[in-house]
Amino acid sequence: MKAIRWFIIVAVLTALIASLLTGCGSGQNQDTGDKVEITFAGWGSTPEETRLLDQVLADFEQSHPNIKVKREVIADQYMDVIKTRLIGGKGPDVFYLDAIEAPGLIETGALEPLNAYVSPDFDVEDFEKPLIHAFQKDGKIYGFPKGYSTLALFYNKKMLKEAGVEVPKTWDELRAASRKLTKGNKVYGFGQNPELARTFFIAQSAGGQVVKQGRANFTAPQVLNALQPYVDQHLIDKTAAQPSDVGASWTGEMFGQGKAAMVLEGNWSIPFLKNTFPNIDFGTAEVPTIHNKKGTMAFTVGYVMNAASPQKQASWELISYLTGKQGMKTWTSKGFELPTRQSVAKELGYDKDPVLGPLVAGAPYATVWSAGPTLPTIFNNFNNQFVSAYIGERPLKEALQEAQDQANGEIQFQLYD
Repeated sequence: MKAIRWFIIVAVLTALIASLLTGCGSGQNQDTGDKVEITFAGWGSTPEETRLLDQVLADFEQSHPNIKVKREVIADQYMDVIKTRLIGGKGPDVFYLDAIEAPGLIETGALEPLNAYVSPDFDVEDFEKPLIHAFQKDGKIYGFPKGYSTLALFYNKKMLKEAGVEVPKTWDELRAASRKLTKGNKVYGFGQNPELARTFFIAQSAGGQVVKQGRANFTAPQVLNALQPYVDQHLIDKTAAQPSDVGASWTGEMFGQGKAAMVLEGNWSIPFLKNTFPNIDFGTAEVPTIHNKKGTMAFTVGYVMNAASPQKQASWELISYLTGKQGMKTWTSKGFELPTRQSVAKELGYDKDPVLGPLVAGAPYATVWSAGPTLPTIFNNFNNQFVSAYIGERPLKEALQEAQDQANGEIQFQLYD
């Protein structure tokens, strides 16, 4: 179904459903003192994360004895299921929403604006600004981020020491260090991810915009100039490689296997490396600067409220607890996700932690993986063509011109067909 049609359908149905429900406006639910049940949907996670979330929900129910939370796990095709249920008027009261999907869903009118529910003691200013901005539009807040991860430079301490290399602080230093750390085609100095989710901030580091007025802008000179050194490190220097070049499935595995001395990875890599490659001695650092500017990516998921929920006040109580200081402290206490509240990160000591600290430090200046409702179309086409330039099949400009034309053609078709 075309995007604009879906937006219209959901907006109309949301308004109709809301009009049929009593007691749903002005941030109030229709509780009369009796126990109410709200549905809370999300995707599956590891057993450890599931147990932690169960604990947080149990703590919430204990402190809110009049509210029962029915948790639903949507294991496959999460957004398709959520959209279908919203259209059918059977959406959950509260649910997970990835930042990349937030702009599109906000446009439909399916999400409840949360400004009217927020009290001063909730302390909105405590959230890392780039993360909360991902769930805002026109001054309205439609969700609060539950956790995040930035990218940091993961480096093999032994390899750097043996090569006499310092941890690079600039991108030029990273490229020079990669030359010293590369050993033929067995060990590469730098493991790369040639996809837009990992290179978005690099593509914009020279002042260009990857997405401009909702359209792909890959062939802007600043974007091409920013991405060319990334490709050259693979094709010309031969000091960087993607995971498939060395038989790995992702850069975290590539790094753990000792086939890359340095990679840009997220918080999720830490438990993976400790559990799968316990003997590797690694450190983390902030991503090296480009043109003297700090940059990284941030990936976040928020809690949002269904605009047609019949239990809005109870739904807000859940959201405010999960993203409040106590609930967030419990949820992020094991380090699976980082706290989106600065005060919680400090209380848990993550900002001073030698491994987590560089990830936390990147949050204030990070580029959040979210750039309007057309980003899913834009990044699919970028990824499809960028790899052909990365492996040397054709020039970067030619590949990205095709990607840009294809993406913008699809966007035009979605909007006006």
